[in-house]
Amino acid sequence: MISVLVADRHPLFCEGLARAIRQRAALQLVAEVADGHAALDRILRDRPDVAIVGADLVGLDGSQVLNAVVRDGLATRVLLVAAAVEPDQAHRAIAGGAAGVLSKHTDARALCGAVHAAAAGEVVLGPEAQTGLATAIRRRAAEPLPIIGERERQILLLLAEGRSAGEIADALQLSTGTVKACLLKLYERLGVSERAAAVAAAMRRGLIR
Repeated sequence: MISVLVADRHPLFCEGLARAIRQRAALQLVAEVADGHAALDRILRDRPDVAIVGADLVGLDGSQVLNAVVRDGLATRVLLVAAAVEPDQAHRAIAGGAAGVLSKHTDARALCGAVHAAAAGEVVLGPEAQTGLATAIRRRAAEPLPIIGERERQILLLLAEGRSAGEIADALQLSTGTVKACLLKLYERLGVSERAAAVAAAMRRGLIR
């Protein structure tokens, strides 16, 4: 039995998907919510195997819910769904640890199939997300590689180990403020907004191993 949470701001989409999940013997609907804060609360409380999360949730959007799940090391696999999948959106989601990106135009049967695939550890991309991801990868491959100094590389390595800004500061004998300022610059150079995505982007670009 695969436990599933559905979170979307649009009632018709949410209700239709919830109904489809209830009709499948191998899936168990644990919650149906309409905003990001409620989605994260239920994920923390119920620990569903898979969460289908709308990208445009209010309060916390889908990316913020995903970031929180990854940051806290939760086992829940997050599938992001969007009305229109943009190239950078697909790229950020997969780099940030999403189990998949799908269009809301995907039919209920395919979405339920994506739940099974995500629960099995697969990454699921709808046709729109595949195209968007390919576009983003090609565009970023044409961009110059960010140049980082040895201190920045050390900070990224410690970040990849899960160290906090304070712990990084202690290890490198720097002030916490200096480390935080350096992290903000690294995020900007890598085109990300938080630590997990920064580590993924740095590894993908060969800046750290």
